[in-house]
Amino acid sequence: MKLLHIDSSVLGPHSVSRQVSAAIVERLRQETPDLDITYRDLTSTPLAHLSGSHLAAAQGAPPEAALQPDLAAGQAVLDEFLTADIVVLGAPMYNFTLPSQLKAWIDRIVVAGKTFKYGAQGPEGLAGNKRVIIAISRGGFYGAGTPMAVGEHLETYLRWVFGFIGVTNPEFISADGIQMGPEYREKALASALQAATSLHAA
Repeated sequence: MKLLHIDSSVLGPHSVSRQVSAAIVERLRQETPDLDITYRDLTSTPLAHLSGSHLAAAQGAPPEAALQPDLAAGQAVLDEFLTADIVVLGAPMYNFTLPSQLKAWIDRIVVAGKTFKYGAQGPEGLAGNKRVIIAISRGGFYGAGTPMAVGEHLETYLRWVFGFIGVTNPEFISADGIQMGPEYREKALASALQAATSLHAA
C-alpha cells in the first residue's frame, strides 16, 4: 500500500499542520508496517504556478525548452498522486484560504482525462479509490455557525476540489484558534494530535 504525504506550511518545525500530518502518517505506519511512504514538501521544492505556456503545452502545443523541467516535475507530482492509495495533506489557512504552494500542487493533479472527465452527465471524478486525510490549521474559529464561517475558504475549497475528482469523503483533522493565544494553540494542537492517534488504519 502506498501513502503520499504532502506538507505545505512555510513555518517548518513551528507548523501545527506539519506536526499533525506527521502524527497521522506515523499512526498509519504503525498500523501498516509495510506502508510505502512518499514525502513531498511543497515549500522546499515548490512547483511553478500555471502559465499560458503550461496550458498551451497541455493542449498539444510544442513546449518551450525552458518549460521541460517543470513539465517533468508536474508529471512526477501527478504520478505520485495517481499511484497513492492514501494521501495525507498538511494544509494551513493563509488569509482565509490555502497556501499558494498547495494551490500549485492541486493545479497539477486536477487534470482532465487523469483525475476527472466530462461526460453526458457532466464532470466525473476518476480518483475516488483513494483515502484522503487532511490536517488543517486555522488561526481563528471558522466552524459552521460562527461569525467567521463565511470567510472559510480552506476546508470548503478542499472538500469541493477533492470531491470534483471523485474523493467524496475526505477526512479532516482540524486545529482551530492557534493564533488566539498560547492556551488555545496548545489545546488545539493536543486535540488534533489525539484525533490523529485515534485514526482507523483502513
